[in-house]
Amino acid sequence: MAGQKRDYYEVLGVERNADADGLKKAFRKLAMQHHPDRNPGDAAAEEKFKEASEAYEMLSDPDRRARYDRFGHQGVEGFGGQGGGFNNVNINDIFGEIFGDIFGGGGRRGRGGRNRGADLRYNLEITFEEAAFGSEVTVKIPRPKRCEECDGTGSKSKQARPCPTCGGAGEVRFTQGFFAVARPCTQCSGSGRVVVDPCKSCRGVGKTDSVTELSVKIPGGVDTGTRVRLAGEGEPGEQGGPPGDLYVVVHVKEHSIFHREENEVFCEVPISFVQAALGAQIEVPTLDGMVKMKVPEATQSGKIFRLKGKGIPHLNGGGARGDQHVRVMVETPQNLSAKQRELLEKFAEASGEDVNPQARSFFDKVKQLFDK
Repeated sequence: MAGQKRDYYEVLGVERNADADGLKKAFRKLAMQHHPDRNPGDAAAEEKFKEASEAYEMLSDPDRRARYDRFGHQGVEGFGGQGGGFNNVNINDIFGEIFGDIFGGGGRRGRGGRNRGADLRYNLEITFEEAAFGSEVTVKIPRPKRCEECDGTGSKSKQARPCPTCGGAGEVRFTQGFFAVARPCTQCSGSGRVVVDPCKSCRGVGKTDSVTELSVKIPGGVDTGTRVRLAGEGEPGEQGGPPGDLYVVVHVKEHSIFHREENEVFCEVPISFVQAALGAQIEVPTLDGMVKMKVPEATQSGKIFRLKGKGIPHLNGGGARGDQHVRVMVETPQNLSAKQRELLEKFAEASGEDVNPQARSFFDKVKQLFDK
């Protein structure tokens, strides 16, 4: 009975002065929470969903809302919502307006509607330098193209008839529980039209196989995973519909010297023992070529130096660049000559170092350690 129903505003959890947008947001939240597809077999959730749907159906209509505000549930009896039915209102239309394709109805396609073509993905491998500074590359995309003979309609006469299964609606509706559910028509793939005189060139598909060459501009600063969108370069639409887009996904090759973290570039450079001890000016590789870098005296192995503005340009950053970080690694000299060995031994002697560390056995050192 009407008197046993909860207040519609209470059901939706909104104030009585809520506007249309507020009603819609409240209903969306409840519908997403209690929809039967998300709560299979839950009778309580289905009842709450039904209650919220009825409340939104009534309050979203200005005339019904006015009658309800004045007379309560008795004022809207006979306007729908009785026993789970909806008079003159299809619940899928409400769902389509709020949720789009979430519940399978999608935006209802009008008669003669045309499907947009599918988006395509192309994986493009580029060098470290191309990723840093950008490039323009030519790619070959295997993709269907619109049939020129039938202008993409699939029909010799360039015309199509309403689908006999869905009557041109592009969708088939059936009852599920207390409300109707719509699904795309399988015979016409949701277009609402069927071809009765197939084009010989494309066999009624409206597309022919092809390989297309495209020039792709890669902006500086991209990294692996960056997507470059080429609008309208995807598959052509069905029955003359608009084409989809092409997404070029960048994959950057590893570099033999540099590695990258966001816009910062890192590399390691070997230096000699003498350069580390006395200091030197060395040449180091950068993305811009070799540059000179000062190594101060007494530099320790693993010391990192920063080269400002020698990193990766910021993507769409107006010329700003990151920095390059150079880690110097001191190399131990090998294959010493007798003269070199003599000089190093004298250096160690002058420094107070033990030039013959094997003079004492390992166990002697251990004994000395524990005797302390």
